[in-house]
Amino acid sequence: MLSWTVGQTKITSIVESETPTSPRFLYKDLDKIGVLQRAEKAPWLRPHFVSDEGYLLQKIHCLIIETGEHRIAVDTCIGNDKERSNDLWSNLQGPFLDDMTTAGYPPESITHVICTHLHVDHVGWNTKLVDGAWVPTFPNARYLFVDTEFEHWKTEESLFEGEDVFGDSVAPIADAGLADLVAIDHVVTEGISFEPTPGHTPGHISVRIESDGAKAIITGDMTHNPMQIADPELSSMFDTDQDAARETRKMVFPGWADGETLIIGTHFGSPTAGTMHPDGDGYRLEV
Repeated sequence: MLSWTVGQTKITSIVESETPTSPRFLYKDLDKIGVLQRAEKAPWLRPHFVSDEGYLLQKIHCLIIETGEHRIAVDTCIGNDKERSNDLWSNLQGPFLDDMTTAGYPPESITHVICTHLHVDHVGWNTKLVDGAWVPTFPNARYLFVDTEFEHWKTEESLFEGEDVFGDSVAPIADAGLADLVAIDHVVTEGISFEPTPGHTPGHISVRIESDGAKAIITGDMTHNPMQIADPELSSMFDTDQDAARETRKMVFPGWADGETLIIGTHFGSPTAGTMHPDGDGYRLEV
């Protein structure tokens, strides 16, 4: 179980799944040969983030930020018992909550839940199925949703046809009175704040952690794989606005690439985190 210390703050990864992924799942015009060509130009992508066969090495995990006073869960994965169009994600029966508890973070101890955006693999464990109803998994937490993101998905169809992600994983939180709709630059508590990174979705955010002069960023899906660090022009076909997503990367990466800020990828395969550095026309991640 990976964890990192940023000043006085601890960040722990609770993994739901970690599997090789076809590049065509994320990037419409990129096949495995294309991935290997990119890895030739950016050899640091292997072996951690791209396989020798051209697969993307990805994970779905929740990051727990522990400040002493607060325990903040960032992105709650896919969840159990949810009807999903992707067979690999549908009606899961995984040990995620047991793994959280074993790591020292039982659900009732979580004080806040942050969703970087409201896609299916970032909100699933917001709720759990109890006696046929979806109820909040973290009963003592305030769930923080960016207002523009919430309003967008309240009326927009889910990312995949036939799913009711908002209905089973977001609306029940509001109905229970646990949702706080906040601005895209919201400050959660001292040292924990939202960094606006729109494009992947209208209200997408990354999470900035600062403590004792040390800094970290949890990316969310403004970059799915470190190939997008090597080439900020590369956008995912799941981006609501691919051009805006590119512009966001071009805007924030220079500040992140200071060689000191720990960049923690929401979908990066293990070891998941490193420091960014300028590298040619793009950047590299040193782990």
